[in-house]
Amino acid sequence: MAAMINEQLKEAITQQVTEEYGAAYTYRYLANEMDALSFPGMCAWFTAQAQEELEHAQKFAQHLIDRGEHVQPRTIEANAPEIHGPLDAFRAALEHERKVSEQIRTITRTADEVGDLESRGLLNWFLTEQVEEEATVGEIVDQLELVGADGSGLLRIDAALANRGTTLPQ
Repeated sequence: MAAMINEQLKEAITQQVTEEYGAAYTYRYLANEMDALSFPGMCAWFTAQAQEELEHAQKFAQHLIDRGEHVQPRTIEANAPEIHGPLDAFRAALEHERKVSEQIRTITRTADEVGDLESRGLLNWFLTEQVEEEATVGEIVDQLELVGADGSGLLRIDAALANRGTTLPQ
């Protein structure tokens, strides 16, 4: 049987399961907004991101299950910012990713404080993942700021994101 998990750490990871579900909800909302604005590529990107957040929730949940715990997510506090265009949507996504990064760092500090070595593999994976997430969304924000309201530029970015690619047009 796996080592028991500290109650404080268990609560922090349980809360993160809920946060990841909330992230999926937020990304699904942003996908809908992009769909309503006729940006199918951006809609596809946000839809894929929502699915990835569900997978992240399951990674955290599985860690608790593997440690002999039951997972009881909390109420989701969803954020639905007002979106007027792609730049608003991706700025909201970047802000959200920065928030998640801090949450993961806080959980990691808790794991260190309570001496829970068993959680380090999972948490290290998420720390690396968050660096990638912030970099990807930050690059998209940079590109959207560069093209501004230029329709052809927005359509090129939309087309590039249709396949969930992280490389934008040069």
